[in-house]
Amino acid sequence: MQTLAPGMHYFDLKFRGRMNAIAGVMLDGAGGVTLLDPGPASTLPTVRQVLAAAGLTIADVTAVLLTHIHLDHAGSTGALLRENPAIRVYVHDVGAPHMADPSKLVASATRLYGDLMDLLWGEVLPVPAGAMTTLKGGERLTLSGRDLHVAYTPGHASHHVSYFSPDSGVAFVGDTAGVRVVTGGFILPPTPPPDIDLELWSTSLDTIAAWHPETLLLTHFGPSQQTGAHLAELRDHIDLVAGIARRSLAQDGDDSVKEAWFVAEVRRELRRRLSDEEATRYETSARFDLNWRGLARYWRTKS
Repeated sequence: MQTLAPGMHYFDLKFRGRMNAIAGVMLDGAGGVTLLDPGPASTLPTVRQVLAAAGLTIADVTAVLLTHIHLDHAGSTGALLRENPAIRVYVHDVGAPHMADPSKLVASATRLYGDLMDLLWGEVLPVPAGAMTTLKGGERLTLSGRDLHVAYTPGHASHHVSYFSPDSGVAFVGDTAGVRVVTGGFILPPTPPPDIDLELWSTSLDTIAAWHPETLLLTHFGPSQQTGAHLAELRDHIDLVAGIARRSLAQDGDDSVKEAWFVAEVRRELRRRLSDEEATRYETSARFDLNWRGLARYWRTKS
């Protein structure tokens, strides 16, 4: 567990035994423990270990903050509530119905991951509607003794919010500020279906920049302190991969051919900047085939 500020920590969920794939966050202060993006149920043993190392258990958790409801961020929430029904869950109001009844969320993920669902994500349980506080953006929360500002930050997902701690300067941005699983490495925009909207994403980056954060905490993975340069590079890379996806749609052949062309081009871009091992880490954290599907849907919807 690494400390960002007093009472504010991030930790590696060790997803499928891999380091620097998914980060969780713990706030520990007055009123109890808050977990932000606690990860999938498959990594709950790691959450228990992190809490235990701090002399805590799930019974000490009073709140769960979700940036969005994708399973790698929010999948364990129902399991946490089963063990501790007193937990209050904060989630965007578009995502809340899918937390209360995750059947559509699970069905959508199953179309992408098939027989790997249980291995990757574990059990996805419903969250009681009465346990949720829904957010729209603009709220001010006080949790675990810390003030947090909430902003609606769609683009990656229609139900994405980000949280800013003004006293520490840390912004918890989920997937909106991209994937960077190699320190100082390439910042990759994660673009899985179905909610990719590049115009909204640009506006969300403006919203985050307006906070003037000193640190961006990325779920994939960890803190970035050069926040202005980080956001500028992400904008460039959104344009880069969106352009590759658009060119892929002009290739001859069916969607499998277009997708394979996109994947090969993105691999080539990353291997210009990273070692083979580093580039592979990106591909396992943000699958390039799924990124193509999200961007292909975006471009086809616009046309």
